[in-house]
Amino acid sequence: MRSVLPLLFAVLVLVAFQSFAGEIHVVAFEGAIGPAAAGFIDSAIDRAEEASAVCLVIEMDTPGGLDSSMREIIREILGTRIPVVIYVYPSGSRCASAGVFISMAADAVGMAPGTSIGAAHPVTIGGGETDEDTMDKIVNDAASYIKSLASQRNRNVEWAEKAVRQSATATADEALELGVIDAVAADVEELLDALDGLKIDDLKGGFLETESAQIRTFEMGIRYKLLTILSNPNIAYLLLILGFYGLFFELSNPGSIFPGVIGAIFLVLAFYSFQMLPINYAGVLLIVLAIGFFIAEIFVTSGGLLAVGGGVAMFFGSLMLIESPAPFLQISYSVIIPAVVATAAFFVFAVGAGIRAQFRKPTTGSEGLVGARGTASSDIDGTGQAFVHGEIWTVVSKDKINKGDVIEVVSVKGLTPLVRRVGSVEES
Repeated sequence: MRSVLPLLFAVLVLVAFQSFAGEIHVVAFEGAIGPAAAGFIDSAIDRAEEASAVCLVIEMDTPGGLDSSMREIIREILGTRIPVVIYVYPSGSRCASAGVFISMAADAVGMAPGTSIGAAHPVTIGGGETDEDTMDKIVNDAASYIKSLASQRNRNVEWAEKAVRQSATATADEALELGVIDAVAADVEELLDALDGLKIDDLKGGFLETESAQIRTFEMGIRYKLLTILSNPNIAYLLLILGFYGLFFELSNPGSIFPGVIGAIFLVLAFYSFQMLPINYAGVLLIVLAIGFFIAEIFVTSGGLLAVGGGVAMFFGSLMLIESPAPFLQISYSVIIPAVVATAAFFVFAVGAGIRAQFRKPTTGSEGLVGARGTASSDIDGTGQAFVHGEIWTVVSKDKINKGDVIEVVSVKGLTPLVRRVGSVEES
């Protein structure tokens, strides 16, 4: 028993030491900087603060994003008492545009080998022509902002300004040499070893102590995963198209319920996605107009002009839908072209065939007899019999018809056809 007590005491001391040493929180974000990214990073910072973590490491791979979301993230980073480390990871990742600003605001920055940072020149959300004076103001504002961030964190202010004005970029090794980042590391453990003892002015004690801290990794929750998916312009576009499909099916088949419910859900999700994207509603109107052209093609004989007009309107509406020159905010041609072709084919052929079938003259049953011709099987004087559609029918006629005369069915009342004489067998 005595031999066990020292071992138990040692375990308790180790657990207490680890608890005292604290935790290091690690989260990963990949994709464009938008409301979903801002919400996810804000929640990660709040969780780290509540746990009094040693620091928060954000593994980041981003092409950039929205200015408003970027500034929200920066405000959270600058306002927290927990050191925030941006880690461009894994190899092959990039930290561009808005990601550069966020990195400059972080207490420490690391990069994995084979990654890059830079190209922070601002782009206008509208994607259209911007006059020179306005663009100069935007660039000057962005340059001033990133210089203040870099200066506050003792980073290379000159390079930061070049990243904005000249879209300067740097590899991991170049960034370390330029004083843009603090370490190059292959993984989180190596990064924390490299950052141990790093001087951080706002930190109590002045130095980052990571050697004995426990690493806790947190996955992105379902909510933020869903928001990230919805902020993808390709997903938002497909939700819009599928929503229109669902509502069309419901309106063309009242009472189906399921298509209407699904279509309404898709449209709500699409317009929610549009709130997170720079949407040009002229593009939305062109897509709605295209759907109208496709439906009109079914009822109007236009020689295919309405279908062609619908295809053109939908194509240009799809191109105009997202108002941004940034590639990661554009809808892919590999999504637009199949969607336009499939929609045109669907309305012109599939839906058109179904609707035309509803107006087609019946060819079976009693209704199918109207307009059919046959021969009188007996003399018809008021009533009689006639051979029509391969069957003998009891028929009525206002005129007297001789046996063998050619007759035509004028109408059907119940199961009794009303016929008229067309001519004799010899005449036909």
